[in-house]
Amino acid sequence: MDGLNKSIYEIGSDSAFSIMTRSNELIKEGKKVINLGIGQPDFPTPPNIVESAIKALKDGHHGYTSSNGILELREAIASDFFKRNNVNIDPSDILVTPGGKAIIFYTLLMFGQPGTEIITPDPGFIAYRSMIDYTGAKVVPLPHRMENNFSFDADELIDLVNEKTKLIILNSPGNPTGGVVPQKELQKLAEGLVKFPKVFVLSDEIYSRILFDNLKHHSLIQYNEIKDRVIVLDGWSKTYSMTGWRLGYGIFPKNIFSYAEKLAINCHSCVNSASQYAGIEALRGSQNEVEEMIREFQKRRNFLVEELNGINNVECKKPGGAFYVFPKVSKNNMDSSEISKYLLENKFIATVPGVSFGANGEGFLRISYANSIDNLKIFINCLREFINE
Repeated sequence: MDGLNKSIYEIGSDSAFSIMTRSNELIKEGKKVINLGIGQPDFPTPPNIVESAIKALKDGHHGYTSSNGILELREAIASDFFKRNNVNIDPSDILVTPGGKAIIFYTLLMFGQPGTEIITPDPGFIAYRSMIDYTGAKVVPLPHRMENNFSFDADELIDLVNEKTKLIILNSPGNPTGGVVPQKELQKLAEGLVKFPKVFVLSDEIYSRILFDNLKHHSLIQYNEIKDRVIVLDGWSKTYSMTGWRLGYGIFPKNIFSYAEKLAINCHSCVNSASQYAGIEALRGSQNEVEEMIREFQKRRNFLVEELNGINNVECKKPGGAFYVFPKVSKNNMDSSEISKYLLENKFIATVPGVSFGANGEGFLRISYANSIDNLKIFINCLREFINE
């Protein structure tokens, strides 16, 4: 279409939402579809959080708030971050946004432009590559391989950095794989980036609370040699089952915070006040329901990994976090898109093809276990039937 910015044609879409749309069409046709494609918890938002939002509305919190978020919320974020990571954060360095994607968007607008390079996980969250393409920067894939438990190799990462590199994107625990980056790799990366003082890092930690087997989250911002070049993304969507509330935040280095805030002011002005008060209660209130959700996710993960590895031509690593498994599935030279489409159209099971997350995802499927054990059993039976047909 004439008149549009040429960059608009570079924006991709999230295949998980496209698959959800097709799933809903099949449901309208009378089919019973099990959606294992969408990345949101199947638990309700804890009632104390819901009640805090209702109270905020009843108390008259209906207007604009400050563009970076209400101070009490930013103080609660800083306190929670210190408790979990032992890092002091100045609340004035925190930008509250309508979901974590806004932090990705603003960061890539700040760093991406033609002639620059941005290193991103492959397989990795779809929005990274899509927005890098939009800015005109070059996507440099960082392989996260199955044999490495879907983590990266810090030496390999450092070898990708050059004078054109402006930003590195990390995601641990990762989407789509559930892979967790070991502390030793973060340490090596922090030390290696000392040689590249102009390179920043966006650390997407949205799944940082959803860890299994007593794993502990480690953030790159914990390393003094790099902390003034680290942007941390986190939020409430996954941990507190608040995907529809649209509430996230970024921690920015002081020297670039004002630019991120200006983008926020010009885009969304501020986050709705009721959600912000709910966010305070989420961080300061009881964590019992979060802990119960994580225990349930771990049970489902264990079930899926064992069952998947019992199917011919299927191989699945045990992920350390998030709520996805990323099995390798082989069938008659079909690619991951063909397998995913077949499962949806013929077995009425929605999955996401691994290639949607990058070239290194080909041959894999992303399966969300934010669903009931009964539905996961149905999926296992359908996949086994498909493989054996």
